[in-house]
Amino acid sequence: MSWLQPLSLRTRAMLALALAAVVPPLVILGVRKVGLDAGVALAAAVLVMLPLIGWLAAFWLAPLLRLTRALEGAVLSYRDGDFSLNLAPNGPQELAGLTRLHAELGLALREQRQHLTQRELLLDTIVQNTPVALVLTAASERIAIANLAARQLLGDGRSLTGLDFPSVIAAQPETLREALAGDGDRLFAVTLPDGSEETFHHSTRAFRLQGQPHRLRLLRRMTRELSRAEVATWKRVIRVLSHELNNSLAPISSLAHSGAELARRGNIERLPQVLASIGERAEHLHGFLSGYARFAKLPAPRRQAVDWSAFLARMATLGEFRIDGPLPEQPGWFDPAQIEQALLNLIKNAHESGSDPDEVALRLRMEGSELRIEVLDRGPGMSEAVLAQALLPFYSTKRSEPGSQGGAGLGLALVREIAEAHDGRIALANRDNGGLRVAIRLPSVPPTGDGRPGSP
Repeated sequence: MSWLQPLSLRTRAMLALALAAVVPPLVILGVRKVGLDAGVALAAAVLVMLPLIGWLAAFWLAPLLRLTRALEGAVLSYRDGDFSLNLAPNGPQELAGLTRLHAELGLALREQRQHLTQRELLLDTIVQNTPVALVLTAASERIAIANLAARQLLGDGRSLTGLDFPSVIAAQPETLREALAGDGDRLFAVTLPDGSEETFHHSTRAFRLQGQPHRLRLLRRMTRELSRAEVATWKRVIRVLSHELNNSLAPISSLAHSGAELARRGNIERLPQVLASIGERAEHLHGFLSGYARFAKLPAPRRQAVDWSAFLARMATLGEFRIDGPLPEQPGWFDPAQIEQALLNLIKNAHESGSDPDEVALRLRMEGSELRIEVLDRGPGMSEAVLAQALLPFYSTKRSEPGSQGGAGLGLALVREIAEAHDGRIALANRDNGGLRVAIRLPSVPPTGDGRPGSP
């Protein structure tokens, strides 16, 4: 009876109803023809209909039961992560369409599973082969993931997964142990067991994974990068010093030779001029080297309460500027000598930018717990490339002039050093309609005992 399999459920139901409607009358009619009474005929009809109804019910429900069992097996396979089970697309038309959709769903799940597996494999390959040591710990401080670099650094190449993180780092050098046990980012140096000294950058972040708190720790070796940066800085310093020394020593040598020749000839009238030129070049060289010495030996700031009226009156005798806006009501809290030097450098730069002297302004205001000091001008401003490097030591777009320190590249770098020594920061930005804004942000209250800003 395979020809009945493709019949739809509706056709099967109509066929069952037709048989149920036709068979009883035929049975009764046949029984009456053989001479039996109506009661016997009715009983015969019932006896014939009971197995017929059972067969019709089984015939109609059979494909539904088969599909139910098949779907139950498929769901169990999906729960176990097996998406390879397909249902045979035979049976009634309605159920055949459902099995085809199920087959398409299984194919889509298999493709997604394969895609996720490939991405997971790629991610694991990247994590395991990155030179950055990576350790992921759960809330219980059990290690969930440790890549190859972390295993080599913390476990001599052994697997760390499942181990207690504090126990793993207990045998490490003290500096490394303190960094890994902390919750902040930091740069530190450590002596490894093989005797080599290595500089690391430690960063850590907390997040939730599958509803559970986790912490990711990254350790990056910085020795090589820092060494390259240090060598590049020293090369730049040597180039600047060599250039400036040659610019001063060559004229001094020439002038000394000329002075000796004039003395030999007895022409002493021009000797004072020659000696004055030698002194001028020597003074310029002394000032140039003193600037480098001040930058390298900036003392720790001696912060104190600063009255704005007296501070600005003293600055007005050293540089030309105007005050833009009202002064803060709260006194400043900084080293007045260092901040004065920083502001004079900025005001000098503003005048040298070509700005109208009347447009060189100083603006002071409080922003929350910070003091914001701005030096404004209306010069040409800076290009994006210059803005990105203007705060670097020894970077300058100025040309050195006789008798000045222009071009040393220390003005803005010194201002940055002073701001950061005060736990502050500096930012440069071009102004609308032309000009430059240099903003210094400083804590506006005395620091607490641990050196951080606190309440007075």
